[in-house]
Amino acid sequence: MKRRAFLLLLSATTALYGASPALPSSQSTQASENTFRFVAFGDAGTGENNQYSLATAMTTYHEKHPFDTALMLGDNIYPDGNPALFKGKFERPYAELLKLGVRFYAVLGNHDVRRGREAEIRYPNFNMNGKAYYSFVKGDGLIEFFGLDSNIMTSQQTSWLDGALAGSKAMWKVVFFHHPIYSSGITHGSEMRLRALLEPLFVKYGVAAVLSGHDHTYERIKSQQGVQYFVSGAGGQLRKGDIDRRTSIFGTGNDQVNSYMYFEATPEKLLFWALDASGHILDNGALTRVRAAAAGK
Repeated sequence: MKRRAFLLLLSATTALYGASPALPSSQSTQASENTFRFVAFGDAGTGENNQYSLATAMTTYHEKHPFDTALMLGDNIYPDGNPALFKGKFERPYAELLKLGVRFYAVLGNHDVRRGREAEIRYPNFNMNGKAYYSFVKGDGLIEFFGLDSNIMTSQQTSWLDGALAGSKAMWKVVFFHHPIYSSGITHGSEMRLRALLEPLFVKYGVAAVLSGHDHTYERIKSQQGVQYFVSGAGGQLRKGDIDRRTSIFGTGNDQVNSYMYFEATPEKLLFWALDASGHILDNGALTRVRAAAAGK
């Protein structure tokens, strides 16, 4: 087998939709050193009822399925990232989750950088530590997250990402940023320039999942070269009827309700659920690492 083909097999993940249970099993809700749980959502910072309802739903879900990490996929503070709005559009909506010890990790959206770039990257509750792009490891090395600034994709940032992905020892690599490189959204859709810059790195280093917002919908893209892409941009904002289901990349999605994503990572699988404020499951499935030892024979 040619080396390039083998490496692609080695780094790929397989999506198994419907293979996971409709809800995490009762056993999975117990503390386990082999399971790491997190949530993700974007375009949340409206300070309005939709944001509060989803925050309440996440707090309720936390009671049976505890998680300590939340990824914020940009447009964290509408309309312009003004730091004067941090309390009303972040601290109050997520007060209960913050009390429970959940740590939020943000990336910048196009609305955030209008006025709040420096304030947001230095805001302690966003855990960006003064950096517009960064990485962090969770689950005792099980999973590593890479947060990017998709507003300005410089050569310095892509060089950093290349090195960070190459050096990662984590079993699961998850990348998150605001502007999706795959999306069936009618308003925005796929960011092709970003795709040309980023997709080769995701494929090369075996990134399992990529999470973005910007389009105010939920969408699971058909797996692209072994990488699973999600749009989860309905954390506060919502554009009803904004998915073009006729695109070749569309897997499934929802453009009728606000939603967030919940994940469970184990050494064997990365399970995911998309949920609305009432706890209804919009989508669920699992990503499983391809064991390629046999393929190399």
